[in-house]
Amino acid sequence: MASPQGRVLLDAADVSRTIARVAHQVIEKTALDSPDAPRVVLIGIPTRGTSLATRLGAKINEFAGTDIPVGYLDITLYRDDLRAKPHRPLERTMVPRGGVDNAIVILVDDVLYSGRTVRAALDALRDLGRPAAVQLAVLVDRGHRELPLRADYVGKNIPTARDENVSVHLVEHDDVDEVVLTPAAPATSDGTDEAGA
Repeated sequence: MASPQGRVLLDAADVSRTIARVAHQVIEKTALDSPDAPRVVLIGIPTRGTSLATRLGAKINEFAGTDIPVGYLDITLYRDDLRAKPHRPLERTMVPRGGVDNAIVILVDDVLYSGRTVRAALDALRDLGRPAAVQLAVLVDRGHRELPLRADYVGKNIPTARDENVSVHLVEHDDVDEVVLTPAAPATSDGTDEAGA
């Protein structure tokens, strides 16, 4: 389906089903529905990863009856592109109830692409404590990794060209749940795209 913003790859119903699928994957892999389940916490990577972590925690609670602590992690100062894109507002960090020490920490993000955001999140997480293990859950994996990282939980693999963009829109931020594929913005005469990045 096409929209003025690009081609819609996942609509609201698809996004909901995809989050439910990831919740089932987490429950199965971590044995959250067993009496001796490990302590698991979800940490969202701003901006949309925070909303996805909250939704994922609610789905896990619905399916397994387990209340998963959810937190958020500001990665701004850990990014490797601060010089290229220096004007970034600081986000808030909220440590999940009980902290991260000796817990299975599942980082949650909307799109996995180069892996650089995840690397920054791993660096930021190190300052919060020492988890027993760190896993990664993403709504969309679009490929084209620049670092040797992979997601443990993937809602949808969407192969893309490098010059395409995958945008996740969520009701909490964009008034709609959808995943949209758009071509890259055309370059201007100074070599930047029209968005100035």
